[in-house]
Amino acid sequence: MAKGTGRAYYMISVVAQRYNIHPQTLRLYEREGLLKPSRTDGNTRLYSDEDLERLETILSLTRDLGVNLAGVEIILNMRQRIEQMQGEVNEFMQYVKREMVKGLGDWE
Repeated sequence: MAKGTGRAYYMISVVAQRYNIHPQTLRLYEREGLLKPSRTDGNTRLYSDEDLERLETILSLTRDLGVNLAGVEIILNMRQRIEQMQGEVNEFMQYVKREMVKGLGDWE
């Protein structure tokens, strides 16, 4: 775990051991664009807690549900898009609420 940044980062060997997978599997997930760990100046991969959450999703899909990597990519992209759309809907609802309050104030 890296120190001094205020956030936890884990090296590939720690992540591989923690999730009982080979480091080459993590490298494959990175090559396929499923994981994007940050890098040190020395080019060492560092995995954040967010990366580990994403990895847990990938492992759940592949191990538990038998989804192949192409399917995992589609599912992850769809989840990201749904989260983005949910944010847009929430922003719109806040806008509607503000406008309704303004409209009620004007009506009174």
